[in-house]
Order: sequence, then structure tokens, then C-alpha cells
Amino acid sequence: MNQNSKDYLVITASGEDKVGLVEKLANQITETGCNIEQSRMEVLGGQFALIMLVSGMWNALAKLENLLGPLSEQLGLTTIYKRTQERARGVPVIPYEVDVVALDHPGIVHKLSRFFARNGINIEVLETDTYPAPHTGTPMFSVHMTVGVPGQTHISTLRDDFLSYCDDLNLDATLEPSRA
Repeated sequence: MNQNSKDYLVITASGEDKVGLVEKLANQITETGCNIEQSRMEVLGGQFALIMLVSGMWNALAKLENLLGPLSEQLGLTTIYKRTQERARGVPVIPYEVDVVALDHPGIVHKLSRFFARNGINIEVLETDTYPAPHTGTPMFSVHMTVGVPGQTHISTLRDDFLSYCDDLNLDATLEPSRA
């Protein structure tokens, strides 16, 4: 193995939310000579949850792996980590943003993910939220996704099929090219 190559570690962690969790994790990552490449962190209910991709030399990642157990115990986190590599893409994809709003009811994410899976489209990012509608307080549900649309896909047909599918499910939806 090339000693100058960059290796990767995916870390997932969850536990009771408290001030300082991110600082302590980030400090340990930095002190071992590793770098946070990507991360998602959020408080869900009273629980802190994170997933992150950390990079570093193989020996720095090994040191971090050895320290994650004791650090997790100290912070009250359940942590899982796994070595990985850079993502290899087969077919070129174009990122599209999907936004959906509807009255909250079970099955929305399942139905949306089924549409994209049947069309050979990977969901790259998925965020959901519930909130009360202004004035009425009716429970609403919102979904934001970034999907990777294969380059050979006929976009106008995909958009028409998706919007028709959502109309049939009484979902307000958009499918637009990513601006990022």
C-alpha cells in the first residue's frame, strides 16, 4: 500500500444530546492527524446523531479507530466506524433537487424512493421534517432530496412522470437541476 495515499473512515454515532459533543469529536479527529471530509449532524428528538467521512493516512486512521471506543464511552455515544474508499461512479450522473410537501401520513418516503429506484436513480441525500401548517396547525411533511440522474435519462419525460406520480399521491413536488 502506498504510504502517501489517503484512506477513509465512515463514522456514525448517536447518543443523548449535550453541549460539546461536536467539539470533542472534532478535536480527537484533528489531534490524530485526520480530516473531516463530509458530515451530517443533527439533534433528533433529544438524541444527537452524526455520520461523517474522515480522511487521513492509514496510520492516523488506525490511531483514531483505537481512540473512538474510549471517547464514545466518555461522551455517552454509540459509535460504529468502517473503512471505505473514494466513491467510484460507473455512469455519469447529474444532480437534481427534489422537494415535496404534503399532509403528513405514513408511506411518503417509501413511495418516493420506490419511484426513483424503479427509474434507476440513486437518492444521494434525503432530509425530511414535520411541522404544523400555518393558521390551521395541520400536520405537514416535507422531503428534500438530491438524486443522481443518469446522464442518458430524458429529463423532460422523467419530470413529467415524477410530477404525475406525485399528483396521483396528492403531493406537491418539484424536480430541478441542482444549483450547487
